[in-house]
Amino acid sequence: MLSVIAYDGGHDAVRIANESDYGLGGSVWTSDPERGRSVARRVRTGTIGVNRYLPDIAAPFGGVKSSGHGRDLGPEALAAHLEAKSIYV
Repeated sequence: MLSVIAYDGGHDAVRIANESDYGLGGSVWTSDPERGRSVARRVRTGTIGVNRYLPDIAAPFGGVKSSGHGRDLGPEALAAHLEAKSIYV
């Protein structure tokens, strides 16, 4: 499924995206990759792609807002199962 919503400039596009109750993933499509990265940094999602969407299994995966808490995959997911301990000798 694809949703297309008209917007008036980059700030408006980010506002519309961030008003969603969900934030699992998204993508930014542009002919200017630097501008795409700038927009991607401001959109509140767990993962986001610029001109593609192909998550890396070695990177953390998870959503924000009503799309869940925490992360699967990557070192961030492993950290949830570890217990830090200091040993002084």
